Amino acid sequence: MERTIRSVPGMIVLLGISGVASAQFGTGSPVSSEPLVNGPAPVRDLAGVWTRIRPEGTFRSGATWTPDPPRLTAWGEERFATARDSNAGGFSLAETNDPVLTRCYPPGTPRVYFHPYPFEIVYSDTQTIMLYEYDHTIRRIFTDGREHPEDPVALWMGHSIGHWEDDTTFVVTTVGIDERTWMDRSGYQHSDQFKVTEVFRRIDLLNLEIDITLEDPIALAEPWVAETLYYRLAPLHWELSEISCSGDYLDFGAFENFLEDGEE
Repeated sequence: MERTIRSVPGMIVLLGISGVASAQFGTGSPVSSEPLVNGPAPVRDLAGVWTRIRPEGTFRSGATWTPDPPRLTAWGEERFATARDSNAGGFSLAETNDPVLTRCYPPGTPRVYFHPYPFEIVYSDTQTIMLYEYDHTIRRIFTDGREHPEDPVALWMGHSIGHWEDDTTFVVTTVGIDERTWMDRSGYQHSDQFKVTEVFRRIDLLNLEIDITLEDPIALAEPWVAETLYYRLAPLHWELSEISCSGDYLDFGAFENFLEDGEE
């Protein structure tokens, strides 16, 4: 199946997809299309392919975490003033400086959740591994009891450690997130003190909720507590496909010409 996008408008459409499209099960093909029957949550198990849904009456944005903006420090306000995001409609693609759109930088943690594609969770003896359909992104959450390093190497997805709080609640903290990433799609930026806490709650067999708290004493005047994210388990053996930023979104020659035309 041909999915390569050869125009900038096509890229905008893909990067801006939300709502209905995000409730589908990605671009892969299921080995078995047998419907799943709901039941109790398995014990200490998040394995499977998950896709985001929007239950009726819940908050959902394709650009940010809460209906109201976060409280920023003076440093945070200064950095936010430099952002020219196109996701909320404030700037055109020719004007934006969003690093995901202009450079195909990885979105980072937790912004990756805004991309409307599934992720899969698998396990090893020492790690919980999140495989995102978007841009071949792999995230390793260490579960072997280690602590965060005192001076972590900056990584796009950060350094993550996790533990089970009870049989259905998995808590993950992430630090060392590359400062070139944004906290959301609106342009809120962070320092090297940025910390993300995710609480994964397996509600039952088919449903997963994720609560996210963003903390940064340099950028945020108080913790930014995101509205709950809701996910649904895909049919058994669903296969993730691939969405490549540079391969599927951008034809760089056309993209550069578009930017040059916009500057005239």
